[in-house]
Amino acid sequence: MQWYVLRAVGGKEGKVKEYIDAEIKNGRLGGHVSQVLIPTEKVVQMRGTKRVIKERSYLPGYVLVEARLVGETVYELRNTPNVLGFLGGMDNPTPLRESEVNRILGKNDSLEIEPVEVQIPYLPGDSVKVVDGPFSGFSGTVDKVDNDKKKVTVNVKVFGRVTGLDLGFMQIAKE
Repeated sequence: MQWYVLRAVGGKEGKVKEYIDAEIKNGRLGGHVSQVLIPTEKVVQMRGTKRVIKERSYLPGYVLVEARLVGETVYELRNTPNVLGFLGGMDNPTPLRESEVNRILGKNDSLEIEPVEVQIPYLPGDSVKVVDGPFSGFSGTVDKVDNDKKKVTVNVKVFGRVTGLDLGFMQIAKE
C-alpha cells in the first residue's frame, strides 16, 4: 500500500475522514484502504495567563490516504463528498515518496528531538520585577518556586501590605 493525497474542500477534512472511515467499516473500501490521516500539529496559545494547547491542520485542504488503488477504489475515493480529487491528477494519482510520508508523520529518525525539561532560573530570596500581567511594574522577592507547575510565588508590597502572587516564570525578570 502507498500513501496518496486527497484534495478536500477547506475546513471539511474531518468530514472526509469520517466518511472514508465509515466506508472502510462498511466493507466497500476495507480491503484497499487501510488508514486516513489529517496532518495536524499542536499549537500553544496564551489565553490570559493560561496556556491552551490546540491541534490544527498544518496542511489545510489535504487528507492523506494509505491505499492500494485497484478497481473501483480510485472512483470511490474521488467521489467522496467534499473531495476535489487526488493530488497529482485524476487519471493516475501520484503516490507520496516514503521520505515525504515520514516527514509529514513525524518519523524523521535523523532529527530526533528529546523533550527538554525547562528549569526555573529563580531561587527563593531573589529580587525580581513583574513584567507581565496586572501587577506589571511591581518589585518583590521570590518566596517559593514550584518546578512542577512552572510557577513562582513572589511577595510584592501592594498598598503597604505584602501580598503573595503566583506567577509564571515568564512573567518576571531579575532586577
